[in-house]
Order: sequence, then structure tokens, then C-alpha cells
Amino acid sequence: MNNLNVAIVHEWFVNYMGSEKCVESFVNIWKEADIFSLVDFLNEHDRDVILKGKRAHTSLIQNLPFAQKHFRQYLPFFPFAIEQLDISGYDVIVSSSHSVAKGVLSSANQLHICYCHTPIRYAWDLYHQYMKSIDSKFYSIIPKYFLYKIRMWDYTTANRVDYFLANSNHIKKRIKKIYNKDAEVIYPPVDVDKFGLYQDKEEFYLTAARFVPYKKVDLIVSAFSKLRDKKLIVIGDGSELENLKKIASPNIDFIGHQSFDRLKYYMQRAKAFIYAAEEDFGITVVEALSCGTPVIAYKIGGTAETVVDGKTGVHFETQTPDSIMQAVIKFEKIESGFDSNYIYNSALNFSRSEFERQIKEFVDQKSDQFFNR
Repeated sequence: MNNLNVAIVHEWFVNYMGSEKCVESFVNIWKEADIFSLVDFLNEHDRDVILKGKRAHTSLIQNLPFAQKHFRQYLPFFPFAIEQLDISGYDVIVSSSHSVAKGVLSSANQLHICYCHTPIRYAWDLYHQYMKSIDSKFYSIIPKYFLYKIRMWDYTTANRVDYFLANSNHIKKRIKKIYNKDAEVIYPPVDVDKFGLYQDKEEFYLTAARFVPYKKVDLIVSAFSKLRDKKLIVIGDGSELENLKKIASPNIDFIGHQSFDRLKYYMQRAKAFIYAAEEDFGITVVEALSCGTPVIAYKIGGTAETVVDGKTGVHFETQTPDSIMQAVIKFEKIESGFDSNYIYNSALNFSRSEFERQIKEFVDQKSDQFFNR
């Protein structure tokens, strides 16, 4: 597909998170591609890393009042805005979608491949959880209506995609359930080479996450508040920090947000990394594995695919403190059987180079079929 013009479409560029790491690889693969998004407010460092200095072609939302800090408040306009992006001059569209990017308008002569991080969570599986966060039943009528309209739009725009790629089997099932579309799984890129095997483990457990409800850090803190002979280090910050401190016992240390080097330091030395969220994939978990560190994780979601129970870590059955406690106790009984080299090697399957190889091979194959039919 050397002579084909490629457009890369992503929802928004405001920071460097998991989905932006995928776009980073897309730009590595298709260096001449043009990039489109609803908004682009990247700082220059992240712009150099993700977009190699490029600026995205943005939508009308870019210039709306307070968009830089509050662009999410314009959610009802996202479907309209994404459809205004003009990608008509491109042969291949590669969208990176967890909200509306897959809804760009394309023609029958254009190939659209969507790398789907998840169908819109707050419109589908997290809808009722999201609505419970709105105190007033009267004021909840407006978001209920808009999310209903977005669900209808989201479902119909699945037909604008020629091929779906999912970031895990967990998301593959959600794509089938919500859109009734088949998807092929290509796991997202993890910069495993930035971590590295470290075998001298110390006597502490580690968790690292944003302190927001769905990350379930409170369950881990509650579990270790009962396991007072075991030390837990907690990395991160967020809206739940004060509530977490209220339920924490003295064996739990909150050390705040850490630089990459310090995060790596703790990940390499922890006897186990603990993660309680139901993730679409869970990049942080694989980063811990790439240090040769076993992971104690929930058996549902992406961590069920990246953590092999009894070989690279331990699964717990339910998202409860008691279930986490039982998993920690189980881990300590079999701890001597874990092989750091084996754990480290398991993480290499999720490397950035492997992701880019698989993505390029998939897009090249589908392009050859599409344009030579």
C-alpha cells in the first residue's frame, strides 16, 4: 500500500495515555499520514512523542469556549463534530476509537479499519453507573436523552467500518454484543523494553492507578487494612485520595504520583503488583510483568488474558476485599514457584514492535484485498 494515502483518526489529543500509545505506533508505521481529531491540546513534549511534531486537523469543538479544559462537556455535539472532519481525499482510514472516532464519514471507495479500544462505555455498559452519579432525578433527564441518541448513532455507525480490530478478547466480545460485528484481536503496545527484568524482590506489595471509582483501589486498601502484617505501597492520585486514607491502616503507604523512573523502581522490586479494576486491556499490569513481577488481578477483563493464573500471577474471583485477601494468601503459599524470567518473557508478547508488526501486516493485507478486488 505504498501509494495509498492514509488518514489517522483519534477522538482527542490532550495527554499521553493508552490509546495515544496506539496512535504513536500508527504514526510510526505511516509517517506521511495526516491526523484528525475532535481537539488537539497536546503539550509540545507529548506532541513530539505521539505525533512526531505534527498537529491534528481538528473539529469545530477546538475553538468553542473553555474547550481546552472542558471539551468533554460538549459530548452531545461529538457525533456531529466527528462527521464534519473531511477525510474524503484518503484511500485508507485508520481510526483509534473509544468514543466517536469510528463515526467519520467515508465512501465506498475508502477502506476504514477501526482499532477499537472499547465501545462508548458511558453510553453502554457503564450507563447506569454514570447516571447514579447525577444526584438530581430531574436534571438526569437531559443526559439520559443525549446518551440514548448517542447509543443509536454509535450502533448505526458501526456499519461505516470495514474491519474492526479489538485490543483484547474482552473487547472483541463487547463489539460483537453491541455492534454485532466480528473483530480480530491485536493487543495494544506496551513499552516493555523501558522496564526490564529485576529479580531481587522486596517485602512489599504495590498498586498504581488513578484514584477514581472504577479502578477499585478502595478494595485493595480495604483488603490490606485487614492484612496488617503485609506492607502495601500505593502510587497515584485522584478524587478518592482522602476517602482511601480514611480506610487505610498503618501498613499502607500512599506516596502520590511518581515519575517514570520511580514507578519503575517500585515495580521492579515489589513482591507482587495488585490490580482490581475490570480493564479493557490493562497496560500497567503488563508493565509490571515486564519487570518479572507477578500480578494479582481480577479474573474478568483484559487482565484475564495477560495474567496466567499460577504462572505469571494469581486471579481473584470477585471485586471484593475478601477475594483480594484470599488471592494474596494463595500467592504467598505458591510464591516460591514463580519464575521471574518466565514472567518477563510473557510480557514480550505485548511489545510495541510486535504491535506495529501485526497492525501493518493486517492493514497491508486488507488494503491489497480491497483495492485489487
